[in-house]
Amino acid sequence: MRFDVVTLFPAIFDGYLTQSLLDKAIRKGLVDVQRHDLRDWAKDHPHRQVDDRPFGGGPGMLIQVEPTVRCVETVVAMDPRPAQTILLTPQGRRLDQPTAERLATSPRLVLLCGRYEGFDQRVIDILQPEELSIGDFVLNGGEVAAMVVIDAVVRLLPGVLGDEASSWDDSFSRGNRLLEFPQYTRPREFRGLEVPEVLLSGDHGRIADWRADQSRERTRHRRSDLLP
Repeated sequence: MRFDVVTLFPAIFDGYLTQSLLDKAIRKGLVDVQRHDLRDWAKDHPHRQVDDRPFGGGPGMLIQVEPTVRCVETVVAMDPRPAQTILLTPQGRRLDQPTAERLATSPRLVLLCGRYEGFDQRVIDILQPEELSIGDFVLNGGEVAAMVVIDAVVRLLPGVLGDEASSWDDSFSRGNRLLEFPQYTRPREFRGLEVPEVLLSGDHGRIADWRADQSRERTRHRRSDLLP
């Protein structure tokens, strides 16, 4: 799967792309992440300016329509695979697990990272991107949100996780739209807190029932809105 990230600050991704499962997925050829500096499409080449003041007044600067549209159209044409363009914005529909699962079926995502006061509205009118938000708060830019999208999608791709079944029972996931059950590892006892006996029983049926009950109970207490 290929990700094309359009950003004013491509270096923000340097550390992120070289760590943990994403780094392994890239080295195995399962994932390709390309970064594109929006300033490379600036009309004013000496200063590489891609922002300007908004018509009608107001604070801050807007990213201009011309370099953005030219950049995205050029990036889309770089690879024959169909590309889905996503604009990271607090005004978008909130990213959730079913959305991540849907995006994971796409061969290619173009992630458009905003800055300042966002993009000229004509960027949205022309490119018709899917607008996604990672929550009801505002970040300095869309780069961190783009990392969230990449992380949520990549772990769903075949071959990325050591055990593909490990994502099945995660909170909100395909095998469990509720919150995940509590889990334990060694030691069996620590400071008076013991691992539940059922998990040591070897009875897979009882363990499955216990986990289902715990998942429902945890969801009822913490996120009752998820219950049917």
